[in-house]
Amino acid sequence: MNLRDSYDDRFRGVRKGRRMRFAFGALIFGLALLGVASAQAPRVVSVGGSLTEIVYALGAEKQLVAVDTTSLYPDAALKLPKVGYARQLSAEGVLALRPTLILATSEAGPPNALEQLRATGVKIESTSAEHSFDELRNKVKVVAAAVGMPDAGRALETKLVADIAEASRWIAAQPSRPRVLFILSHSGAAQVSGDGTAADAMIKLAGGVNAVSGFKGYKPLTAEAAIGANPDVILTTTQGVAAIGGIDKLLSQPGLGLTAAGKARRVLDMEALYLLGFGPRLPQAVRELAKRMRDPQTAVATTARTSPSPAP
Repeated sequence: MNLRDSYDDRFRGVRKGRRMRFAFGALIFGLALLGVASAQAPRVVSVGGSLTEIVYALGAEKQLVAVDTTSLYPDAALKLPKVGYARQLSAEGVLALRPTLILATSEAGPPNALEQLRATGVKIESTSAEHSFDELRNKVKVVAAAVGMPDAGRALETKLVADIAEASRWIAAQPSRPRVLFILSHSGAAQVSGDGTAADAMIKLAGGVNAVSGFKGYKPLTAEAAIGANPDVILTTTQGVAAIGGIDKLLSQPGLGLTAAGKARRVLDMEALYLLGFGPRLPQAVRELAKRMRDPQTAVATTARTSPSPAP
């Protein structure tokens, strides 16, 4: 082999090495880009106050790009863009936010809007709107898996189980089971809550007795129904007291002033999402309700947020 052939071989080897290094570098760069893309957090729209609370409780709030109008807690959620009321969604409005994931309960709608969203390929994770502690645990599992934080989900679920057990022990030790009448008065005529409502479930979890039963859902308040129920405590939401114009206006509703609770002005209010949302503050809300409805000094509060409330 002459000197020129040796030089050419070495030159070709250098060029080949350079090409290999360039190809390897390009491969690494491409994989890095792919890794960045795959590691990007979802753009999450949360439709339901309890689901939004769970996202924050998990520490996944940076994934949120919008929430619905029932997402009243924590305060940071109030600053996010809104997609409207959970049951009156607009597919166009939601899609304008370029979501990759929508968290919703079975109460979200209307159905045609959800169908339009699914048709675009946006992932929708839906949970039941059942009013129970077991369903809260299921919501935590679903949300934690959807946002890629299963370990945080397990930790939150463990804490919730411990907290509700502590509240239940306190309630079991109480000798009284107050009769409680829940009044819904956010708009229009006042209504009372029957079986299967969030209010009914909360009263029972707190160791009380729903003063009205034998029907599902809500029905208009009548003087006969109120007097027949004769509750020890009247329960309502803070928003409801504000909407109706205060405690005096509330007690002027048919028959309420003639009940034991009305005569003693034993009216208890709690913020709507906290009381009826069945989110991660549920154990705290159950214990607070249990204590306050047994307190003879129970009286209504005076402040409220005016945003729409979760379905009661």
